[in-house]
Amino acid sequence: MNIVGIIPARGGSKRLPGKNIKLLAGKPLIAHTIETAKKSKYINKIILSTEDEKIAEIAKQFGAEIIKRPQELAQDTTKTAPVLLHAVEELEKTGYFPDIVVLLQATCPNKPVELIDEIIEKLINSDNDSVFSAFPICCTMAMWKKQFDGKMQALYDYHTRPRWQNAAEECEMLYGETGAVYAIKIDAFKKCKDFIGENPDIVTTDVKLIDIDTQADFDAAEKLMMQNK
Repeated sequence: MNIVGIIPARGGSKRLPGKNIKLLAGKPLIAHTIETAKKSKYINKIILSTEDEKIAEIAKQFGAEIIKRPQELAQDTTKTAPVLLHAVEELEKTGYFPDIVVLLQATCPNKPVELIDEIIEKLINSDNDSVFSAFPICCTMAMWKKQFDGKMQALYDYHTRPRWQNAAEECEMLYGETGAVYAIKIDAFKKCKDFIGENPDIVTTDVKLIDIDTQADFDAAEKLMMQNK
């Protein structure tokens, strides 16, 4: 099967300028995802999509192929799915037709290769059209959320508050996307034009995956990765 790993990495980052090539634990941020993808048993082509020449040059040094994306797909408001679709279209022009597209987010540098391969294996061996990494969240009947204005809002009618024993016993599991790895079969990808299809499944992970968006995230990721070394 043709299984392509695509790493989006644009040059513009307002919260953390230059984050994709900023040194993390001694290597540029994008290098960690490229090197992990190279260890996969299934990924046989690694593509980095960028409009930035410096990012492209560094990615080449670590073994990724480059697809130059147009500026209109490198804006602050650009979503990931159109970037992946552009990369697939460019690959098909060269005669490479992927069976599975794997989105690998460079901003999550500590994702293990075992997680990537488990997701791909699950997709290959199931009727699901897509599989992504997730973490479990225990949701009880007595859940609250903090709103943007700081006020607390009950997610149930607290005027008829359930007995705590019942609330705990009737806990259901919810799952949050880690944002690290998504895999989708090509037909579903082209139909949905998204990296999650109509019949997805998940692989849960206990690994603490950090999504880097700010300097604080970057520092936390570096500390964690240095500890793991």
